Amino acid sequence: MAESTPTIYDVAERAGVSIATVSRALNSLDSVRPATRDKVLRAMDELDFVPNAIARGLSIGKHSILGLVFTRVVGENNGLAVEEASLLYTDIVIRGAEMRAAEQGYSLLLSSFDESHPSGMNALLSLSGSVDGLILMDRVLADDDVAFLARRIPVVLLAGRGDSAAAITVRVDNEQAMTSLAEHLVNEHHLTRVGFVSGAMESPDARARAAGFRNAVESLGASIADVDFLEADWTSAGGEVAMRERLERSEELPEVFACANDQMAVGVIFALQEAGRRVPDDICVTGFDDITLTRYFNPPLTTIRQSGGLLGSVAVDALVAHIEGTDDVVRTIVLPTQLVVRASCGCVADPEESLHQLLTSTHQRVDA
Repeated sequence: MAESTPTIYDVAERAGVSIATVSRALNSLDSVRPATRDKVLRAMDELDFVPNAIARGLSIGKHSILGLVFTRVVGENNGLAVEEASLLYTDIVIRGAEMRAAEQGYSLLLSSFDESHPSGMNALLSLSGSVDGLILMDRVLADDDVAFLARRIPVVLLAGRGDSAAAITVRVDNEQAMTSLAEHLVNEHHLTRVGFVSGAMESPDARARAAGFRNAVESLGASIADVDFLEADWTSAGGEVAMRERLERSEELPEVFACANDQMAVGVIFALQEAGRRVPDDICVTGFDDITLTRYFNPPLTTIRQSGGLLGSVAVDALVAHIEGTDDVVRTIVLPTQLVVRASCGCVADPEESLHQLLTSTHQRVDA
């Protein structure tokens, strides 16, 4: 006799809790203690229990839809932050993924996610019942939750170390990027006192860029004082706040602040200029990403170019290969970066080269 499909009653019995507790745990409600929720999730995993929304999706087979989930920006007075998150780098990734998905015969379903929201995990489980696979951008889920989700549906991560046993990882070469930037600042500009503005440190990209930059500058004989390691939230508003707080301290500023993305660099430059500090005459600032607007900043921003469009495109290819059972699926894909030198570090870019970079960047996004 075939085994019956496990139910919520079976999960409750295995976990030693009530049915109501199972329901609350699935919805990540605050009334459920983390240890209790872990017991419920473990019981679901042991029983191979699939919530109804997923079961309905599996019963009808392939959807020809891929899900792309990005982090919802939350906080006080964050209208600008939300606009940035949706219209700048994230938007470039989405465009690259959407174009490639269409070429592969799939539609792309977008969803924002806030892990702290009571219905966060359940919303993702429900979404996974409507798609064939999920692409998760940086900071969407913790490692344990990724593993839980990836047992039920193919998952591609757009960040991380690449050591996830459950999901495919597509990321940029943060270590090489930060090494090239450090070598330029130390060897070409002879800077010895440097600072760094990180994104939220729960982000794998933030940790990788911070560690890569610190290791590189120290190996070259420069140093980062603890007071000059700042943490922001990836937005220009966050970069501005972090720099304003640093300016209130009595310690001398470093010769440069390297920022983990371009948006924070914009806020850093704004705060410095408001305080009467000239960039790059008094202090240099650099970014990471090469979003389209960086060449129009005042001063134009020295940065690390990564193609968000290519990142989205490669993520779709990897996810489709996983869904369709291709034998040569690569578990970790690392994309290259390029140092783009402009005026914010004290260099004078060749106008013809700047035009070439603009055209190259535009073609990369279109082709992706």
